[in-house]
Amino acid sequence: MDITIRVAHKEDFPSVLALIKELAEFERSLDEVTNTVELMRKEQEHFRCFVAETGDKEIIGIALYFFAYYTWVGKSLYLEDIIVKKEFRGKKIGTALMEKIFEVARAEDCKRIRWQVLDWNSTAIGMYRKLGARVDNEWLNCTVDHDGIIMHTVQKS
Repeated sequence: MDITIRVAHKEDFPSVLALIKELAEFERSLDEVTNTVELMRKEQEHFRCFVAETGDKEIIGIALYFFAYYTWVGKSLYLEDIIVKKEFRGKKIGTALMEKIFEVARAEDCKRIRWQVLDWNSTAIGMYRKLGARVDNEWLNCTVDHDGIIMHTVQKS
């Protein structure tokens, strides 16, 4: 199978969003996806993305990332999502996307790559460990969504 990994363009955003939704459905959280193609276009300076496409230009995988700064180590790459369409899994496409992420991290002199994986996603965990990742089960996620941000008020003294 002829697969190309390339930088995503704004014309790819509908396919990128479809894959994000496929991942959310796999993670049993589809109802939490509020992103839109229009929002991605508006906020495209905040993320970067690779797509995996077949010879007939079908986008079958993505790796979406951004740069972050961690106080303990410095500039880092945060891999927000990596997904390969179900029917194309097991063909090393995820590994190829991860290799592009490693390439970017080296070129950008990142000190760390970080991402999350659900504890029940044993297939992904296995791939990540083969790539040299340490899977940590100590840290808990803390999230305040948009409504919480809007509703939060700081107490004035």
